[in-house]
Amino acid sequence: MTQELITAQSARTLPELFRERVKRSPETVAYRYFNKEQKLWHSITWSEMSIQVAHWQAALAQENLVSGDKVAIMLRNCPQWVMCDQAALALGLVIVPLYTDDNPENVAYILNNADVKLLLIEGLSQWKRLYTVRSDIVTTTRVVSIQSFDNQLSDSRLVFLEQWLPLKKDYPLRAEDSQPEHLASIVYTSGTTGRPKGVMLSHQNILGNAQSAASCMDFNADDLFLSFLPLSHTLERTGGYYIPMIVGVTVAYARSIPQLSMDLITLRPTFLVSVPRIYEQVYAKIHNQLDKKSALAQKLFQWTIQIGWRRFEYHQQRASWHPSFILWPILQRLVAKPILSKLGGRMRFAITAGAPMPPMVAKLFIGLGLGLLQGYGLTETSPVICVNRPNDNIPDSLGITIPGVHVKLGEHDELLTKSPYVMLGYWNNPSATKNIIDEEGWLHTGDKVRQDEQGHLYITGRIKEIIVMGNGEKVPPANMEMAISIHRLFDQVMIIGEGKPFLSALVVLNADNWLSFAQNLKVDKDALHAKSVQQGILTCIGTHIKDFPSYAKVRRVSLSLDPWTVENGLITPTLKLKRARIIEKYETEIENMYKGY
Repeated sequence: MTQELITAQSARTLPELFRERVKRSPETVAYRYFNKEQKLWHSITWSEMSIQVAHWQAALAQENLVSGDKVAIMLRNCPQWVMCDQAALALGLVIVPLYTDDNPENVAYILNNADVKLLLIEGLSQWKRLYTVRSDIVTTTRVVSIQSFDNQLSDSRLVFLEQWLPLKKDYPLRAEDSQPEHLASIVYTSGTTGRPKGVMLSHQNILGNAQSAASCMDFNADDLFLSFLPLSHTLERTGGYYIPMIVGVTVAYARSIPQLSMDLITLRPTFLVSVPRIYEQVYAKIHNQLDKKSALAQKLFQWTIQIGWRRFEYHQQRASWHPSFILWPILQRLVAKPILSKLGGRMRFAITAGAPMPPMVAKLFIGLGLGLLQGYGLTETSPVICVNRPNDNIPDSLGITIPGVHVKLGEHDELLTKSPYVMLGYWNNPSATKNIIDEEGWLHTGDKVRQDEQGHLYITGRIKEIIVMGNGEKVPPANMEMAISIHRLFDQVMIIGEGKPFLSALVVLNADNWLSFAQNLKVDKDALHAKSVQQGILTCIGTHIKDFPSYAKVRRVSLSLDPWTVENGLITPTLKLKRARIIEKYETEIENMYKGY
């Protein structure tokens, strides 16, 4: 049975969407979550969520907050994230999502920059980190901890959830008069400076984008989304929270990334929203195991991928029927099903975005029969711009635009987009807003693309040199490189990490200062690969990029004493790095830095 969507026109705002879903599906399971104390999976219906949201509203009302005040959520994915979000939005408050493991200095900056009044945290481990910067957090008047703990780190602003929530249970579900154009959330994202920028998204931005993206495929009543990307990530918030609410299907919250493989088997989801890194890890695991198999098993695997891929192309009407398809039922039973059973065995669609999907990874999963669909977007566009469709899927592409989105190619083939889903602007940063949205309302993505005759978009490069890591996080390399190069030990630095699980750096050392550094470590001047040298360099780098977000950490380095010059073609006459040339020259060194990952 295909699910009926709640339209943005009928819901208008995010709290109206929630109330409409409760009205339509009161006894349907909304969320599944794991209770650590009982070690059991629990379910909560939409009507039960409604009661809880009303309870949270009553607690928020006690804080004397006014419409437009900011509430920050620093929780792992759980029903309480939704409860706080919906309760606050219905009172006209603005949500500021935070990463649970962000460094305290960055959290303090965001809280102050957004003028956050109330912060919701997980428990003691987060509080310990925040306690070190408590005097720097000047705007926040209340910190609510989901978990209770022995509080030896006292602060009058801290309260535990069980104390904060009122004892009375039967509160009415309130609804302030929010309008579609009103600010709903400020989402901080790294831009061209070390400090993140606050993306202002309205109810109309988020709800409209989610409803438009949801219309690109069919959903069934028994569909189950597995949510594991952090809800502070706009891709997960739209794809793993608001879209399931629009279509009325259940969301299960994964326990953690290390437990993801077990949760997939236990919960057997039908939908997964992820970044490419997860698929890359499974891809590597499959090949590691395949290397230990017999020659026959390896051949069967190759046949499965080849025939499965050809069947996919046939169903996409891009290839003719082939006699080898007769072998598919056997190959599916012997090879494809056992592998896909590790994803639960019921997966209908796996959506990937946030970073480019390597073609060989996509071909493997699609060859096995997984409905893998790549999309593309930005936090500034709420976030979806385009996505492949089940019956129009070109895995190398980003898909075609979703309804309501317009695109065109600008100067240097830069992708420009205009839609009702483009952000209101950057919070308290009109100059940055002006730099990305032109006078005609076109948002400049910074990505260089081409577009085929059917409208499919393909990224061919970057206008702005922002690194998109394998987990979807964006890092401005030039600013990090400049911060690192301040140290006299480093003459030249280039950050590596596009599509990678972590950042690494190619470093040209200052010859004279390197000799002193080596003497201090009591190593030979040629010992660039020594463990103590590598660790010492990483420590130096870490001190110079501590103000960048927590995910912007350099974990590996490749050291050299040979400078990059105009003569050897690695920098321009204006001393700008020729990144593509440097990557080409140091291809082996880069591969070595990521070996084993």
